[in-house]
Amino acid sequence: QVQLVESGGGLVQPGGALRLSCTATGFNLTYYNIGWFRQAPGKEREGVARISNSGGDTYYADSVKGRFTISRDDLKRVVYLQMNSLKPEDTAVYYCAPDPPMLLDNGWTPKFAPDCRVVRDGSWGQGTQVTVSS
Repeated sequence: QVQLVESGGGLVQPGGALRLSCTATGFNLTYYNIGWFRQAPGKEREGVARISNSGGDTYYADSVKGRFTISRDDLKRVVYLQMNSLKPEDTAVYYCAPDPPMLLDNGWTPKFAPDCRVVRDGSWGQGTQVTVSS
């Protein structure tokens, strides 16, 4: 199986924290930049954060800057999204995707720019639900 699987979501109170994981199976994550995206009900999917394949370059959307941190552990084949000071508006399903696009078991992944703008849609994973509510 060649997959990227998102996990770590849950229900958290405003001001709380969660750490999401994007885990690769069946391929080496080392060569890929990885982006995190989210989609709230009734809204378009938006880019949240991106990390380069070396880990030396990161991007954050203005809405999460200073609260979210993206990191990677290539030995474990995992990219993390540490989310602190969560707000109700962070409620969404969170997805990860590789750059450049690759063929996973569920199809070709989307193509996105360094600023996480999706330039060509593709197949997304199941995502992980994050709900921020009191």
